[in-house]
Amino acid sequence: MSTSIDSGTARLIADEGAHLASNYSPLPVVIAQGEGAWVTDVEGKRYLDLLSAYSALNFGHGHPAIVTAAQEQLNRLTLTSRAYHNDRLGPFAAALAELCGKDLVLPMNTGAEAVETGIKVARAWGYRVKGIRPDAATVVVADGNFHGRTTTIVGFSDDPTARNDFGPFAPGFVHVPYGDASAIEAAIDENTAAVLIEPIQGEAGVVIPPEGYLRAVREICTRENVLFIADEIQSGLGRVGTTFACDREGVVPDVYLLGKALGGGILPLSAVVADRDVLGVIRPGEHGSTFGGNPLASAVGLRVVEMLASGEFQTRAAALGEHLEAKLADLVGHGVTAVRVAGLWAGVDIDPAVGTGREVAERLLARGVLVKDTHGQTIRIAPPLTIRATELDWAVEQLKHVLTA
Repeated sequence: MSTSIDSGTARLIADEGAHLASNYSPLPVVIAQGEGAWVTDVEGKRYLDLLSAYSALNFGHGHPAIVTAAQEQLNRLTLTSRAYHNDRLGPFAAALAELCGKDLVLPMNTGAEAVETGIKVARAWGYRVKGIRPDAATVVVADGNFHGRTTTIVGFSDDPTARNDFGPFAPGFVHVPYGDASAIEAAIDENTAAVLIEPIQGEAGVVIPPEGYLRAVREICTRENVLFIADEIQSGLGRVGTTFACDREGVVPDVYLLGKALGGGILPLSAVVADRDVLGVIRPGEHGSTFGGNPLASAVGLRVVEMLASGEFQTRAAALGEHLEAKLADLVGHGVTAVRVAGLWAGVDIDPAVGTGREVAERLLARGVLVKDTHGQTIRIAPPLTIRATELDWAVEQLKHVLTA
């Protein structure tokens, strides 16, 4: 495949750039169609999608069961707002609560909204249940985190690109090193309402904490009467070979933050899920969203939960993840310095002698494989859970070629 950009693609990219704010730096490809693990650009070239819209497309492009649910609902009812009840929200909430083993669901739209909602819930719980003095509640967060890009969230990020020039920031967050449970324990005091962590840090490059870390966090939070909030927006819903990344250590947090794949790659859908003694602190009028819990999103979300309830996708991700890990391990020392794999989610650190992560992503694009770089030298691999082993093998062969060419 040629590394040059076709004239039609170049024109569309230029037209987009003329009127679109530059908050992203996309790879030079214009996608027009998708099916399963493959997408086709405006020139008719096909690419294997190993990004899955940052895990929002866990079930691939246009999964028939999800598309059918959306189409059926589109013909019935799409939006009521929460001023009224709708007939899809209750079944969706019940199914998601059961999948999570919790009592209540608070539906929102985006992952960042779920995180913001989780913070509000933690603070309200801290004041109304734990008895923290007014306006003193704090939340412990981890270095290297990525929870979204709202002003509150970037305020406790240590990524200068996300943070610089967007202050002043909200107080109330205490930073600790990721993967160090003893640092969390030392940071907790009488004003701590919650510990907010990603069970696996995705944006940081699929950073997997040491074995036992999540169990230790759970034990500390229980002992100190602090909420354990797990941001499973990228890591959850089958991605790592289990329903949630916390399941890898047999841990159940107090609060799940969910999003991305919950919307089936069709539309934005997120949720905060917790038991009644936590999420029940929110009262009418204190939090909401016009589109949160809309019937279209609820119908899609219900279908996604039903698909996950079978366990098929989790099992598939676990088996294919082992296959992928074995293939990627062979690249270490040959243009790759390290790999980290959890289910069908991998961080691949590129040897600087080969190039940057962005350069490798562009070379893979030229060979029909879509990945995305992060933090300079890392590329992330997160294919749809519907991908075949032979397709993974072909993708790794393309990576091997660009590393050694």
